[in-house]
Amino acid sequence: MTHRFLEIATTPAVRAAQEAQGSRRAYARQEEGAPHHDRLGDSEAAFIASRDSFYMASVSETGWPYLQHRGGPPGFLRVLDETTLGFADLRGNRQYLSLGNLSADDRLCLFLMDYGRQARLKIFGHARFHDLAAEPGLARRLIVPGYRAVPERGMTIEVEGFDWNCPQHITPRFSEAELGPALAPVRQRLEELEAENARLRAELAGRVRS
Repeated sequence: MTHRFLEIATTPAVRAAQEAQGSRRAYARQEEGAPHHDRLGDSEAAFIASRDSFYMASVSETGWPYLQHRGGPPGFLRVLDETTLGFADLRGNRQYLSLGNLSADDRLCLFLMDYGRQARLKIFGHARFHDLAAEPGLARRLIVPGYRAVPERGMTIEVEGFDWNCPQHITPRFSEAELGPALAPVRQRLEELEAENARLRAELAGRVRS
């Protein structure tokens, strides 16, 4: 019936806040028509495949939200199909807060950032954990070859809805890998100047000795 992410997120209290702040009419228009933003398309798949980290929110049994950072090689969060994501859950500090929260309540929200391009993608979904030793086919799809980390389990996410945010107030930041090509000419020029400086110093030293 609607923009699926906003349908989930827009509770009566949220509608009341929108009404009070004067934005309710604009968002009400998105609550009409056929479902959309419930299946990942090419744009979402490409964006997810290029991410090397994301934030994952869960809720504890006492109602407290918990936000965790997950990182790995670009593309470690796999798009398995248009409604399913997955990744190898790697060994960390062994607090298992997200594991415990999601075992009691499988609902989660992912927050994926691209600071350089000032883009962000939010995803609602349901989590499911897998014994990768018992599911070798899934293990091959989730484990990143050559990455030196210990996968403790697999995790798949059934996507319920997603939303793209506007770029307002996102300060551009760039990773070392993103800056490398742009800085390569600068580094080359510095090396040339250092070599020239060494040559001139040597030449000057030779004149002083003579």
